[in-house]
Amino acid sequence: MTRFWEDSMRQMWQMLEPVHALVYYAPEVTGEFAKLGFDVDTRWPGYFPLRAAPLGPAGAELVTATFYSFNPGMVARHVPAAWDIASPAQVIEARLRGVDRALRGLAGDLDLIEAADLATQVALAANTAGRPLAAANAGLPWPEEPHLALWHASTIIREHRGDGHIVALQAAGLDPCESLVSFAAVGAAPAEVFASRGWNTGQWAAAGARLRERGWLDGDGQATARGKEGREAVERMTDELAAAPWQAINPGRLAELVMPVTMAAVQSGLLPSKSTLGLSR
Repeated sequence: MTRFWEDSMRQMWQMLEPVHALVYYAPEVTGEFAKLGFDVDTRWPGYFPLRAAPLGPAGAELVTATFYSFNPGMVARHVPAAWDIASPAQVIEARLRGVDRALRGLAGDLDLIEAADLATQVALAANTAGRPLAAANAGLPWPEEPHLALWHASTIIREHRGDGHIVALQAAGLDPCESLVSFAAVGAAPAEVFASRGWNTGQWAAAGARLRERGWLDGDGQATARGKEGREAVERMTDELAAAPWQAINPGRLAELVMPVTMAAVQSGLLPSKSTLGLSR
């Protein structure tokens, strides 16, 4: 796989991520979750069931494993208790209703038939072996409406990349907390952004100490040359593992077609200005 293709895959992920991420921030989805009985005053009671529902009534261990970067105690506060409020099937229906309304409002009269078709081709070409979140979403019924098909395909593509990213982190010997500390150290986002994953100051400091022992961090907690090279190797492997399904289409054409939706999502102000993914609004 050439570096050009790897860079293209990273750019396409950055293009589609805002489309997928609306499910966590759109007030239309929040409204649907309030109707189900979830606490919507803070983000996390909805986030965990929203993302985990395709796995079925998963317990804390499975969700912790597949989400990877969250403190297990934080996960356990939300699942499996979420399934006492609404079943995974109800959550999946609610998130689709909310995304439907959100995208109709943002996309307006845009013709998304070709964009949905191209994104669907990529999603269907993705090998989900060993990629549980991608496989769980790929196993859901496919929406017929173009804007929802685009969102569903974006979600599969996103989770396919995310599952591969965990492989890359483990290949680099980075545990969940170390993966965040090392990413913050290269300036992906301020450390306080990563605090949303629930690790306390002692756990964060211990992860930093382990990374210093490996030569990834200096005494000030900044990434050393070895740390920067290690993180770049993680991102490069992530790109490589995500690249294969994109050969099914011309990515540039999809980028052209989806750009108005992406920009509408970004300009809506719904998405955070900085995220643990290293993306800035």
